[in-house]
Amino acid sequence: MTSPYDVDDAVLTYRFYGKKNVAIIGSPFNGGQARSGVETGPLHVLEHGLEKQLESLNWNITSSKNLIFSPPESDPDEGRLKRPRYVSEATRAVSSEVASAIKSGSFPLTIGGDHSLAIGTVSGVFSQFPDACLIWIDAHADINTPASTPSGNIHGCPVSFVMGLADPCPPQFEWVQPLLKANKLAYIGLRDVDSGEREILKKHNIAAFSMHHVDKFGIGKVVEMALARVNPDGKSPIHLSLDIDALDPEHAPATGTPVRGGLSLREACYICEALAETGNLVGMDIMECNPVLGIDERSVTSTISAACSLVRCAMGETLL
Repeated sequence: MTSPYDVDDAVLTYRFYGKKNVAIIGSPFNGGQARSGVETGPLHVLEHGLEKQLESLNWNITSSKNLIFSPPESDPDEGRLKRPRYVSEATRAVSSEVASAIKSGSFPLTIGGDHSLAIGTVSGVFSQFPDACLIWIDAHADINTPASTPSGNIHGCPVSFVMGLADPCPPQFEWVQPLLKANKLAYIGLRDVDSGEREILKKHNIAAFSMHHVDKFGIGKVVEMALARVNPDGKSPIHLSLDIDALDPEHAPATGTPVRGGLSLREACYICEALAETGNLVGMDIMECNPVLGIDERSVTSTISAACSLVRCAMGETLL
């Protein structure tokens, strides 16, 4: 496989004809959960000026588009899973877009939409970088299986699909390859984990750092420990999947499943800065901004502004 990365002193640096290239993949999708409005997140993020912000960081925007997702006429439940065909078709399209962006030498920045889209983003990244690792920043583990999910909403299941834990795999998702290994996954910011998910995390010895760990060790040490678990030699590409509800609702209230006691905006920005500093970041998702759920304009602006700040930090913005 030809990689758009040049290896220099064991550090992967993104290069394409001497420029930093990014493909913005807007994914206005709400099929993985029950609340409407999350599909408007990408437009709000872009209207907040994200493209100009990235250009100010010397990124060349090779493409910027919103994908179109059309619900199927018939989409019966598959066991407990709701809207499986819709989610499968959408995530397969996202996977293809992400893989195509990487093949063309661009950094795939996917803006959601609900977090079921990560089935597609992770599949797309790992199809091109099979030795990659995944940093998942979220209040929730999103690793329920079709058998363990209490709600049937697939935005709570994407990690189980890309790990191959959905056994038997629902027929709608047979295209998904189990490319993610347990030792290449680390969570940061957890604080609302289902009992079934807790068992999965323990069974597979997955690196999971809750807000308890952030309080105990500080965010710098937590990031260091997470990277030591999934990328001990510092050579693996990194994909970042970030749910805006990882932040405390004080900073990002306009989201579907807010949980008090989360990351501060500064702590979340530090995670993104630290990952950018590795030189290994190869893709990013920012998910679950839901402007419709903001109680007022200020809460919406706060959430969208936070999302843009996190993207900028992951794309190289520094304080000094």
